[in-house]
Amino acid sequence: MEDGRTPTMAIVIWACTTLCLVSYAAAFSHGASLSACADMMPRHLRAQLHNPNNYVTVHTNMSFYFPGDKVPVTVRSTQDFMGFLLQARKVSNDEITGTFVFIPPGSKLLTCFEDGDTVTHSDKSLKRNLSFVWKAPDQPIGDIKFFISVVQSYFVYWAKIESAIVAQRGQN
Repeated sequence: MEDGRTPTMAIVIWACTTLCLVSYAAAFSHGASLSACADMMPRHLRAQLHNPNNYVTVHTNMSFYFPGDKVPVTVRSTQDFMGFLLQARKVSNDEITGTFVFIPPGSKLLTCFEDGDTVTHSDKSLKRNLSFVWKAPDQPIGDIKFFISVVQSYFVYWAKIESAIVAQRGQN
């Protein structure tokens, strides 16, 4: 090689670069990182936010809940996606709240602020319709919304798709 590197050295540099990029990409195939907790944004190289989202919805069949209630949450999509990050947040201050007590296969619990307050994917399998159960804290927290960020591919995602408000009942 004209720049003083040997062919063997060039192969070693190429191999190291490739392995670094593959391991970086593979890390996200097992779920979102804790750095995504606050803003729910994936940390992929060159990932681009796409708007508007017109194929993923997050909802529950309950319009209100009482402290301590278990609330079913459903994510529906008309297209396959690989990754996601799901949280319940207080309407009053956008804080993550509650815990997930049922999650589907291909997902795992993540601790952003409290054990089990967030759910993410655990593999790269294609997903479309997912069901969860969220448990409200025993103390009053106010109205909540569910938020999901969805990664369709390594380069395309939608952030903080929100449900309708689920109002808290039983406040003093």
